[in-house]
Amino acid sequence: MATRDSKNKMDWSNYWRVGNSHQAQHRVYAVRASEWKNQIASQMGEKAVAFAEACGFVAKVGETLLLPDENGQLNALLGIPESSVRDPYVFGALPSALPKGEWWVDTPDDVLREDVLLGFGLGAYRYTLKTESKITGPRLLVHKKEKEGLAFHMVRSFWLARDLINTPANALGPLELAQQACLALKPFDAKIEIVDGNSLTKAYPLVAHVGKGSLREPCVFVARWSSDKANKNSPLISLVGKGVCFDSGGYDLKSSSAMLRMKKDMGGAATVLALAQLMMAQDLPLHLELRLGCVENSVSGNAMRPLDVVKSRAGMSVEIGNTDAEGRLVLADLLYEAAEEEPDLLLDVATLTGAARIALGPDLPALFCRDDKIASLFYEASVSEVDPLWRLPLWSGYDTWLDSKVADISNVSSRSMAGAITAGLFLGRFVKPEQKWVHIDSYAWNDSNRPARPEGGDAPALRALFKAICTLYEI
Repeated sequence: MATRDSKNKMDWSNYWRVGNSHQAQHRVYAVRASEWKNQIASQMGEKAVAFAEACGFVAKVGETLLLPDENGQLNALLGIPESSVRDPYVFGALPSALPKGEWWVDTPDDVLREDVLLGFGLGAYRYTLKTESKITGPRLLVHKKEKEGLAFHMVRSFWLARDLINTPANALGPLELAQQACLALKPFDAKIEIVDGNSLTKAYPLVAHVGKGSLREPCVFVARWSSDKANKNSPLISLVGKGVCFDSGGYDLKSSSAMLRMKKDMGGAATVLALAQLMMAQDLPLHLELRLGCVENSVSGNAMRPLDVVKSRAGMSVEIGNTDAEGRLVLADLLYEAAEEEPDLLLDVATLTGAARIALGPDLPALFCRDDKIASLFYEASVSEVDPLWRLPLWSGYDTWLDSKVADISNVSSRSMAGAITAGLFLGRFVKPEQKWVHIDSYAWNDSNRPARPEGGDAPALRALFKAICTLYEI
């Protein structure tokens, strides 16, 4: 199964070529409003400045302008923030603004070359299944060492996550998601297992209960990997992702408008898969486990019903207060199993609650963590990477809102408030108090086109999570 037909599928390698500035057909000059005139006058001449001014160019952030040099060679200007502001996304404007050709980007000395590559790569991404589509664009010249660097691996991981999230649900069911995860990790010789059928029912009863209403059977993808650089004292990182390939809401049916984007409900799985691929590609000196709960939440005569009671892997009985709160059920079994291995860090990502979006909007994934130091480290990583996270509390005062009269716990709160928090508290019941655990509630979607963030599926917080893990374990 492929996420796209081969003639539609984009390949990041088509958008760059190894070379240097002297081999460039064209140049982009990244300039700041405070100094662009002097800079362009020295590099292209006063006529170029006059041309740019006549076109109304003022170097505001993200503004682009095509202009010829004294020899008639086409070049471009790109407005970037002042020196105190880092913005890798601004370079995402270039793939759409530049014509075909090979381009070199000149930046001020304080701009990270990594940001140029990352922004350009994220901006070059497109998703289409149109029959006559031909995806072409400018090529970025890069140094030889850069093609195996972090920015390039980061772009590939983002493209993986975006492709999976954007794939229509009819082409990406639970088994197909697991198969795509196999393909993504195959180059790294990870030990892979796909659990389904009776084995799934025994090992992951909540996952099985969520998925039993669909003709496309649920499964759990498990991968284990160790770097050649790792030893017995190296950290074990455990990643868990919600892979609900389509969420109808079940018997607590969503409205048609709310269902329109539910192919993205596996965005958490796509994000942690991309993170795992990135960590392996960078050969971080650690041990890694990845678990994806791959399932579809459908309506049928066999689907789970409101007020069903199911015994979880943890032995805890769970009452189904709402069939549209299925994601936390999928995660619960996986988190409990992952915690049994006593990892140094347990991290889950899920498109879990609308409440998080109401509180923080689409651009701020919610961060939940019991440990203040770890929470601060993840937040600081999000700031340094310009990849925001925002912490919400696991407020124990709301814990009793999950009480059930007939089971150990209900999957939904008895009140209509604090939905993201109570979802986090539910997950926390399946994670030992002493376990270092981070839960991310992500939207995994861009509602509109912006530089480096095209409309559609995305993996917000991917860069922040990678940075935080590297910082936490001094990698």
